[in-house]
Order: sequence, then C-alpha cells, then structure tokens
Amino acid sequence: MLTIWKYPIPIQDKFILSVPKGARVLAVQTQYGEPMIWMLVDPTVEKCDMRFTLVGTGHSVPADKYIGTFQFMGGNLVFHLFVESSDGQG
Repeated sequence: MLTIWKYPIPIQDKFILSVPKGARVLAVQTQYGEPMIWMLVDPTVEKCDMRFTLVGTGHSVPADKYIGTFQFMGGNLVFHLFVESSDGQG
C-alpha cells in the first residue's frame, strides 16, 4: 500500500535520505518554518539512499533532476533542491 511520508531537509549543500526504493517526490515546502520534502512511498519495500543537492539562488546548479524550490527564514533565503538520478528514484 502506498503512503505519503515527510522528511526534514537539512540546510547543507549535499545530503542523503534513506527512503523506500521507488520513492517519488511529491512536494518541497516549509512547514512551521522548517523545510520538508513529501514523498509517495511503499513502506513494505527495502530502503535505498537518495542523494540530494541544495543550491541557493545565484549558485552553480548540478546536472541533477530539479525537485523544487522553497523559501527559508521568512523569505531571506531561497533554496532549490535537486536529486541525483538513481535506481531508487521513481
């Protein structure tokens, strides 16, 4: 059965999330002032690592798949989230 899980986004250039294989990103937003990513997952399958890159406006962009943009700290910072292509990405 598919369900939606939420993960916090660390404010760092690169990070890894361990998610069920085939997880699909649905949205990137802030909730209560904290950046989050929502994914459609099958919690019964094994987990895999998804590698992300967080880029501020005006910085170099990786050749990865664009996921979404969110504002942080009252709109003072704007970040753009990218994910590396992998077998785990749905």
